[in-house]
Amino acid sequence: MRQRRSSAEYCQVTEIITGLHMSPLEILAVLGAVALVVARWLPPAARPRVTIAAGAVFLLSTILLIVTGIRWQLLPVLAGAAFAAPFAFSPLVRRRTGRPAWRARWWLALPGALACVGLITTGPVAAWGFPVPVFPKPTGDFAVGTRVVQWTDPSRPETFTADQDDRRTVVVQLWYPAQNSPADVPRAQYLGRTEDEARTVSAALAGGVGLPAFLVDGVARAHTHSVFDAPVADGGGRFPVVLFSPGANGVRTQNTAWAEEVAGHGYVVAAVDHLYDSAAVVLTDGRTITAQTASTGDQDEDHRLAADWTAIRAADLGFVLTRLEGLDRGEDAGPLTGRLDTGRVAATGHSMGGAAALQAARQDRRVDAVIDLDGYPHGPTAPSLDQPTLALTQAITPATDQRYLPRLTEVLELGTATNYRLTVPGAAHLTFMDGALYLPPVSSIVGSLGRTASPRVVATTTLAFLDTVLREESVDLAGVLSAHGDLTVHHPDQNR
Repeated sequence: MRQRRSSAEYCQVTEIITGLHMSPLEILAVLGAVALVVARWLPPAARPRVTIAAGAVFLLSTILLIVTGIRWQLLPVLAGAAFAAPFAFSPLVRRRTGRPAWRARWWLALPGALACVGLITTGPVAAWGFPVPVFPKPTGDFAVGTRVVQWTDPSRPETFTADQDDRRTVVVQLWYPAQNSPADVPRAQYLGRTEDEARTVSAALAGGVGLPAFLVDGVARAHTHSVFDAPVADGGGRFPVVLFSPGANGVRTQNTAWAEEVAGHGYVVAAVDHLYDSAAVVLTDGRTITAQTASTGDQDEDHRLAADWTAIRAADLGFVLTRLEGLDRGEDAGPLTGRLDTGRVAATGHSMGGAAALQAARQDRRVDAVIDLDGYPHGPTAPSLDQPTLALTQAITPATDQRYLPRLTEVLELGTATNYRLTVPGAAHLTFMDGALYLPPVSSIVGSLGRTASPRVVATTTLAFLDTVLREESVDLAGVLSAHGDLTVHHPDQNR
């Protein structure tokens, strides 16, 4: 555990210096491999020294990487170095044995050298495209703690299974304001409580979009800024609650960067794994529950199914809020007893989770605000929303479902509170979750805002909304929102 955490810290330092998303050992391996290729083209007097030094650096760094865990991105580097090494060391060996050194003519050696350099270069490119995610450090006044709980609702049967005695279970991860932990305390694993759980979830997420699991194996190596079961912050009184539902086949941790930033500013975020809908959920008894929801290919049928699944998710959010109320009263043992302000609650979600947040607000008057992160409003539009709502969307293009914008506009215009829709230029659907931190920076996948700006835009705009609505702080909300995109404000008096 200690070695893996140190590796993640190295990756963070290296990103700041080079932007390559590689650890110092990985960079040394690349440099050693390149030097093996380049040595052949140096003046004769320098070749032996450079070759021996490059070989030593490459061999030592590779051995250490194998011990600590080598990434697939380094395999092309190893291949390029292995191909170049015989040609680099052969003249030295022949000279040592007294035989005349032989070197191919430059025009014969050049294609091989270029091929080796091409292979070696593939490593840093792959590491940049599929990095170990480096999470932005929370900017709030509080450190962040996290814990995972599993709750079963005895009043609701599990509709995804045939067992009539099976009851609806959810797994919830809480991020909360915490006391500062010593620097040597391990930070929480991303995607799971353990690396094994993180690998299970990472593989399920990759499989859900048709990618080989090894492409995103760096995600399971990542650590966040949170500390599991850290003591709750001394100051700050009682903390407002922010419920979160992930996207279709998403997982509770998919918005960790956002959750940590929100928690660092004095909120408790409760993110939900919806069993049989989330890609993979590892239960406390060791079972792994995978998603049973999938597209049929028929748009109308998919919308009908999505409305049903959204209703289940909305009920999950209401159940989680009820359990949080009990947690605050001390019905469940935990460090957050007496610290949850369940009188100030926002329901949030990404994609289908955004639709679930909208439905939860319709069904449950305990919800005071809604944030929809690029989610199509599945399900009924009645009754009208009484809670202020913020909807963040990507730019609407001809490829977008043509029913999306009219449907979302209808929901916001029917509301009895002031509602906001912010279209973020350069955003894609996955901009509104952690995808920009570890997926290739292709605009059609994660948008064009970049790995740093994507989480910052989502956090800045949603925090301004939460501070305004839940804390009634004097914030120029329209000014903050409009600085990040095209803002449309739906005033209730204009909607009548």
